[in-house]
Amino acid sequence: MLQIHHLTLTHRKDLRVLIKDFSFVLNKGDKAVLVGEEGNGKSTLLKWIYDPALTEGYMEAEGARDTGGALLGYLPQELAKEDASKTVFEYFSDLPAFQEANAADLYRMASSLQFPETLYYENRRMDTLSGGERVKAQLAGILLASPDILLLDEPSNDIDIDTLLRLEKTILDFPGGILFISHDETLIERTANRVVLLEQLRHKTVPRVTMANVPFQVFMENRRRAFDQQAREAADERREEKKALERFRKIQQAVEHDQNNVSRQDPHSGRLLKKKMKAVKAMEKRYEREHAEMTQMPEEEAAITIRFERQRAMPAGKTVIELNLPKLYAPSGALLAENIALTVKGPEKICIIGRNGAGKTTLIRQIAAELLARPDLKACYMPQNYEEMLPFDASPVDYLAPSGSKDEKTAVRTFLGSMKYTADEMFHPIRELSGGQKAKLLLLKMSLTEADVLILDEPTRNFSPLSAPEVRNILKGFSGAVISISHDRKFIREVCDKVYVLTPQGLEATEAAF
Repeated sequence: MLQIHHLTLTHRKDLRVLIKDFSFVLNKGDKAVLVGEEGNGKSTLLKWIYDPALTEGYMEAEGARDTGGALLGYLPQELAKEDASKTVFEYFSDLPAFQEANAADLYRMASSLQFPETLYYENRRMDTLSGGERVKAQLAGILLASPDILLLDEPSNDIDIDTLLRLEKTILDFPGGILFISHDETLIERTANRVVLLEQLRHKTVPRVTMANVPFQVFMENRRRAFDQQAREAADERREEKKALERFRKIQQAVEHDQNNVSRQDPHSGRLLKKKMKAVKAMEKRYEREHAEMTQMPEEEAAITIRFERQRAMPAGKTVIELNLPKLYAPSGALLAENIALTVKGPEKICIIGRNGAGKTTLIRQIAAELLARPDLKACYMPQNYEEMLPFDASPVDYLAPSGSKDEKTAVRTFLGSMKYTADEMFHPIRELSGGQKAKLLLLKMSLTEADVLILDEPTRNFSPLSAPEVRNILKGFSGAVISISHDRKFIREVCDKVYVLTPQGLEATEAAF
């Protein structure tokens, strides 16, 4: 059992309270998903639970945690710097659980996570693995230790669809408690039996935590019904209040009029009007009490708002790309695939899927290099590694307003506000932002161009289940072409017209249900 007692987390830099007076118990068999908008403290909370020392540099914490002697297994969102330069074999060799495991244990783990057993012994550096391979290696190292509680920060990031299905089974079959963060709505819907929602209300000045012991879909449906019911009741009460106040004002004005016109020679009428005014004052106080007791309009953290307002329409017959690639090589020189052929015309939206390590990111980088150089297209690229495109030492305002003009900065701050950045976050170095905030920044940059082609490597991987539906709608309504890589099953179903699987033999069209 894991217990958290009255936890408050305050950001040291801008003194913003992320979480206030949070108490929580994670029991055996709980599969609790931690959801909330980007930058609301989900990853920070998971780090603090695993080891409070991990957040001391940037977060002030008040409260206590009690693990009850349970062994915690923690998957961070990003590979630790000290592990990045290790070879895969060095990484595993440094884990006591790997040293103690027998061949059968290692085989079962590799099979359950769908990676070759030889991965344990590879001399490739950890930071050269594909995103999915890194997640699998880290998960294997954690699970080999047989933890009692799992704390998983984005375990679904970058792993292929087959492995996602295995991950779902791993979560469901795990006997202990799990607290996890994921942006994969399908994974959440299929596995979570508890929901913890972190919100930042009133321009990120008021934190709120909502918990429910129900599956995610039920939670969202109940939440929406409750909000709608509360909004209706509040609106009805305000309409009735308005009518009552109108009647009250008429009575008040009539009494005040009579008081102003009563003759001093008529003391009886004067006394009667004083009684009436006393009754009016009592009525006014009663209305003030009733107003204070009225049903409040529901508060929730609004979703992001963004539109590609400057985009250019893509002619239906225009050839966006006609790729014929005899061989696709990894940066290491290894042959990944042959005879790759891809044709995209007009405003088609295509998605490339495939196993981890198949070469999808290598392929889309080549596609991006070709299309970004085309003078007849306005292409924009969102890489899987945001550092490829974002100046990490600059602030969001500096990045989006390179001219530095007052008018441009004012407009940019408005745009960033629509993406739920606080005034402080707009001027933080980009490297300090969460993965989701970095993704928002790239998406916002694209929306401010006249793009007619978007090249997207895992575009929804860092958007919360609250923002992801809006992102899907934006991309679905984009009037240009979209060439993407994704393992997000909802993105594939709702946005993409065509899906191709990258295999060693090339790209193969698929109509598989996701």
